[in-house]
Amino acid sequence: MANDSTPKKADINDNNNLHRAKSSPQTRLSPIWIVPIVAVVIGLWLVYDNYASRGTLVTLTMESAEGIEAGSTLIRSRNVEIGRVQNVRLSDDLSHAVMTARIQPEAEAMLREDSRFWVVKPRIGREGISGLGTVLSGAYIQLEPGQSNEPKREFTVNDTPPVAPAGQAGLQISLVSQLGNSLRIGDPVSYQGYTVGRVEDTRFDANSRTMHHQVFIEEPYGQLVTDSTRFWTSSGVDFQLDADGVRVNVESLEALLGGGVTFGVPEDLPMGQPVEPNARFNLYADENTAREGTFNRYLEYVLLVDDTVRGLSKGAPVEFRGVRIGTVASVPWNFTAPQPDSRSQFAIPVLIRIEPQRLGIENTDIDIEEWDSRFKRLFGLGLRASLKNGSLLTGALFVDLNFQRELADEYVAETFSERTVFPTVAGGFAQIQAQVTSLLEKLNALDVEPLLTGLDRNLQASESMLIEIRQVSTSINQLLNDPDTQAVGGNVNATLEELRNTLQGVSPSSPAYQELTTAIQRLDRLMRDLQPLTRTLNENPRALLFDNLDTQDPVPRAPR
Repeated sequence: MANDSTPKKADINDNNNLHRAKSSPQTRLSPIWIVPIVAVVIGLWLVYDNYASRGTLVTLTMESAEGIEAGSTLIRSRNVEIGRVQNVRLSDDLSHAVMTARIQPEAEAMLREDSRFWVVKPRIGREGISGLGTVLSGAYIQLEPGQSNEPKREFTVNDTPPVAPAGQAGLQISLVSQLGNSLRIGDPVSYQGYTVGRVEDTRFDANSRTMHHQVFIEEPYGQLVTDSTRFWTSSGVDFQLDADGVRVNVESLEALLGGGVTFGVPEDLPMGQPVEPNARFNLYADENTAREGTFNRYLEYVLLVDDTVRGLSKGAPVEFRGVRIGTVASVPWNFTAPQPDSRSQFAIPVLIRIEPQRLGIENTDIDIEEWDSRFKRLFGLGLRASLKNGSLLTGALFVDLNFQRELADEYVAETFSERTVFPTVAGGFAQIQAQVTSLLEKLNALDVEPLLTGLDRNLQASESMLIEIRQVSTSINQLLNDPDTQAVGGNVNATLEELRNTLQGVSPSSPAYQELTTAIQRLDRLMRDLQPLTRTLNENPRALLFDNLDTQDPVPRAPR
């Protein structure tokens, strides 16, 4: 039994093998790891989704961040929210504000090189009131997508909206003017009173002291701008009073309120060829100055005026027998330069320009040297310049050119400050003054003492005559005031009335007239009866005493 109860060696080995660890193959991924892996994947997706939904980060700069709030100010395009301003800070040099904004992913395609941003807020302008919707909601930034293929992430925010939408067909040109001709963004550009464009941008160049304006002209009006076009500022009402008279030009109502730009081709120039985009033009102060700017080929001469130049101003016309051929360039000009030795008195130098283009001559046909030689020949033939009054109202003067044949032999060539001197003669006013001076000299030379003595005697006689006339007038007044004289009129009227009655009594139908007629007829018969007696007495007066005319005359007796 004991042997039976003793374990066998083989059984002991089997039991030891039961308690010994045994290696067995296992799977690489345990199911327990599925949950954390899914959680990590979901977390990564959430991170990516959050990052992707944040959109594109852009940097915006502007002069002032007025009305912009970080986290509140929206970025819109076509009134649809596409982003939001996240951060607002000052630039490193403290000269402007820098904003960081997020643009939604679906709007990332709008961020192009020519995209434009501007602030929308309440504004009052010539076009009316805009941006009233931002009074309650606050200002926001408007994005206008560009047409370029180049992406961009940094932009400048304008304070005012752009004049022309991006992609609109038109012509952009540059205008350069002096500081006094500055314009504002949004000012109209008109052609013959019709608005065809706007001023997009203005800036001042301190180095050249000039204003630079970017102008946009809408299609199809861009073809109106050629290489012969001139631009000038329009002030609404242009009133000019000069030697040419009174000129009034009224532009559109918008230009009347805020000014603007007007352009056109002067009458003396051809229409020209269309220009390329961003062409550069000069901006003149007014239409007259723009027209003068077309005459770029000219001759310069100096007038040495001995008379007064009061009333002669820059821009005054130079005329030849009423036809304008030039312009006064400066009054006076180079005043301190030395006078020619042939001058006996100090003269006022006036610079003039002879402009052959005013005669309808093209630039290609103008030979400046040939024109200069022609004028020098005309100086020897008596061509002279003089100042004449162009307007009695304003007293403005102009330069008149005409021939003085009697002065042809007196011409002597002169130069003043390297300019040819144009010979001059005294003007009309100076001639009148000389004539008045000559007349006064002749009057001073007269012996007026006897004349004044005789005039004094005549005045005394005239005074005595006036006294007598005054006395006669007094007597006449007394006679007229006498009651008897005043009654004469009544007596005359009564006499005339009686005479009228008397004449009525001897009318042909009255008895007195008939009796008078009968008496006259009887008298006529009596006269005819007495005619023989009268004839006999004329022939022989004795017939009245003697019956027989043939008897001898009695002889008286002799005394005893």
